[in-house]
Amino acid sequence: MLGENELRKAYFFGSMLNKVNLEMKISELKPGTGNVEVKAEIADIEAPREINKGGRVLRVANATIKDASGTITLVLWNDDIDKVQPGTVVHITNGYVNTWQDKAQLTLGKFGKMEIME
Repeated sequence: MLGENELRKAYFFGSMLNKVNLEMKISELKPGTGNVEVKAEIADIEAPREINKGGRVLRVANATIKDASGTITLVLWNDDIDKVQPGTVVHITNGYVNTWQDKAQLTLGKFGKMEIME
């Protein structure tokens, strides 16, 4: 059985594991990569376009994001489009990389999140 000091050490070590930096570099992102966490700057954003998906009209825009290692297309949907502009730094969590027209792109999908960094 663990004593009080051992329990404290175990709790501290466990809490530190949760703070391990899991961020990736854009150069590491390949099609099929899931659970993507990356911080990057919006370098450019295309004008939004409207698509009809399942009877609903949705807005989509491609943004180019960059870090020190490279660039990738970030697909933005609906309200997320209005949250960014060139120069905005974003923190993406739980994104995934797929391909569209033979080009890798990062998307948030249903479970990903995008946080605007101040």
